[in-house]
Amino acid sequence: MSFEVLKSGLLSTFQDLGRLQHQRWGIPVAGALDINAHRLANLLVGNRPQMATLEMNLFPPTLKVVQSCCIALTGAHVSPLVNDSKAPMHRPIVLRSGDVISFGPRLDGARAYMAVHGGFQLDSVLDSASTYLRSAIGGFDGRALKKGDVFQIHKPLHNVDLDALAQELWDIKFSLKSSVIRKDVSRLRVIKSAQWDDFTPESRANLITQTFKVTPVSDRMGFRLEGPPLRLSQPRQMISESVVFGTIQVPVGGQAIILMADRQTTGGYPKIGYVASVDHPALAQMAPGDVFTFGLIDVAEAQMLDARRERAFADLALQLQPFSRLLNAAVAA
Repeated sequence: MSFEVLKSGLLSTFQDLGRLQHQRWGIPVAGALDINAHRLANLLVGNRPQMATLEMNLFPPTLKVVQSCCIALTGAHVSPLVNDSKAPMHRPIVLRSGDVISFGPRLDGARAYMAVHGGFQLDSVLDSASTYLRSAIGGFDGRALKKGDVFQIHKPLHNVDLDALAQELWDIKFSLKSSVIRKDVSRLRVIKSAQWDDFTPESRANLITQTFKVTPVSDRMGFRLEGPPLRLSQPRQMISESVVFGTIQVPVGGQAIILMADRQTTGGYPKIGYVASVDHPALAQMAPGDVFTFGLIDVAEAQMLDARRERAFADLALQLQPFSRLLNAAVAA
């Protein structure tokens, strides 16, 4: 045993980078909503980005540590506690058998992520451990965690001075760029879709000048928005097309839906635009009631912003190599 769930929290599931090669068969991608937080958590404990993290929504679970290990917490600042003492975000945390991880007030964001050095023991389904709730596959029995669950890790810490290891990890300095941890949700950058010109001039103007709100009718499949109705200039029939994370589709009624990680693979509603991938993590940190605006950018700018983020992650990976070396040595001891 490695962790026991004392309190379930709200919809805590294991997610990795998703099922990327199976959409042609109608299999949704799933995967972490905030890919930046997921990648950062793994880097902080010396893991590859493909390894699963625990995605915790709004109200995280309470966990008991059964085997000593090293974790990292990223994403929404959820005031982590270890045995009722404050624990850091965005740093490796050495845990001992018997420790209890809980969380205080949520200070920002909607989703936090926990990685453990060596990864969690999860069954892979179609090349991914991501939980897809609608089909009950992946993760922990294809479902969210509940009280009493016990899940395993691959590399507990044995035969090592945990206090010394914790101090060595704490002494390593590094810097986090805003492109890695940006959580500002006030403005999302969007790219025009092929159907942009099919919407009325008023609708196109409203998209980039008016505010929108995330409604409670939102989940990992899509965020339903409340805002000015977006209308087509004239009715049209559409053949279903492939959809991606960040697609802004507009069903009958004119209230937009932004498709998320658990989206369907195709959709027949008209699409007014796409949230740029660099802003997917900011989108993922929204909660019902959050208000924001959209701003237009072109494909070239979106690619430039994405390349800047990738350079920041590459630089961070180099900075964090000492974490990987220390933890690998500790596990091998």
